[in-house]
Amino acid sequence: MRLQQVLSLVRKAADDYEMIQDNDKIAVGISGGKDSLTLLHALNGLRRFYPKHFELHAVTVDLGFENLNLEEIKALCESLDVEYSVIHTDIAKIVFEERKESNPCSLCAKMRKGALNDAIKQAGYNKVAYAHHKDDVVETMLLSLIFEGRLHTFNPVTHLDRTGLTVIRPLIYMNEADVIGFVNKHQIPVVKSPCPMDGHTKREYIKNLLKQLNYENPGVKERMFTAIQNGNMKGWPVL
Repeated sequence: MRLQQVLSLVRKAADDYEMIQDNDKIAVGISGGKDSLTLLHALNGLRRFYPKHFELHAVTVDLGFENLNLEEIKALCESLDVEYSVIHTDIAKIVFEERKESNPCSLCAKMRKGALNDAIKQAGYNKVAYAHHKDDVVETMLLSLIFEGRLHTFNPVTHLDRTGLTVIRPLIYMNEADVIGFVNKHQIPVVKSPCPMDGHTKREYIKNLLKQLNYENPGVKERMFTAIQNGNMKGWPVL
């Protein structure tokens, strides 16, 4: 997928859900994976022509794994002229060594988001952009349905009352396959997650389930996404 196609989808999401206002200061959470790096490229490209001016800052929460190398990410941010910060934490030690969580992903995600939100709030940013794409939206709905017995997924825009920050998700119109195509076409340096749980979670199970459903029933993922958009779910205004 070409950058122009990515920008078109990201602008449509931003416009449809009013994600960006004039003089926003937006921090992009950078894990080093394909999704967050695609989002960084997209927002960097968007800010050059979008009618509403906004600032951009890339931020990585270092969980404390010893084998995390961020040099290529730093070089990429320099080439894009985007300020880059790394927040160093002991989250990995707390989750895996001290707490020895049987379900570490939930606690890790909560602590990671907390560290990110606190840091960008102190730096004066009012919004944080997460790199959730269309597959993530549908997968989260299936996770909630199957394991929690409720119809729920994250919203395109979420206001965090405790911090005063607003979370935006500009990639929600992109398929994961489009993200992979973009990263491969432009040879974007992806950093593999050092987490030992990577690829061994309930979300990975749901991802494979959705892939199978879509293979057996072509278009089912798109229909699920449309159902979310039109289903009067909280935080999803009908367009």
